[in-house]
Amino acid sequence: MRIGVLALQGDFARHAAALGRCGVEAVEVRRPEELSEVDGLIIPGGESTTLLKLMDEWAFVPALEKFHAAGRPIFGTCAGLIVLAREVESPRQFSLGLIDVTVERNAYGRQRESFEASGTVTLDGRAHPLEMVFIRAPRIRRVGVGVETLAEHHGEPVMARQGSVLVATFHPELTDDPAVHRYFCDVVSRARVAA
Repeated sequence: MRIGVLALQGDFARHAAALGRCGVEAVEVRRPEELSEVDGLIIPGGESTTLLKLMDEWAFVPALEKFHAAGRPIFGTCAGLIVLAREVESPRQFSLGLIDVTVERNAYGRQRESFEASGTVTLDGRAHPLEMVFIRAPRIRRVGVGVETLAEHHGEPVMARQGSVLVATFHPELTDDPAVHRYFCDVVSRARVAA
């Protein structure tokens, strides 16, 4: 099993390292045709408008839509969540619409308002303690029908899943806990079996 990490911008190296700790081969994806070589994809945090501009320059949007249509899982963290959301606010911007959530950009404030929090995440029906790192994080303001909330912070969803798309407002790659990446690896593994 090989999982790609979109390596256009953001902390893709940390995600690759986290996948390595899970015993999975990570592939840095820089061109759309490289998506055919991976079973799942992580879209890391960074700056969503910059990421979208780079994706547009490299014609990633149709390739990602095809990747999703084939049932291959995608995990977006922070800016990756913004890119995958159905709707984006503050300001409104283009997004892929692959998960039925509405996201508000930078809703927790600027870089200096970044913070860490302890919480609980429900993975495969079991609750796990989880440290969460929020950096210029978006907020999930609406969760659509068919979207499962997996973790909350102060009663607000911070991790969600709809089918093959997983998203988080926080940065799981910045902690030593592999639980979230291991869960995504399991999602990818099950999708491969079902394909």
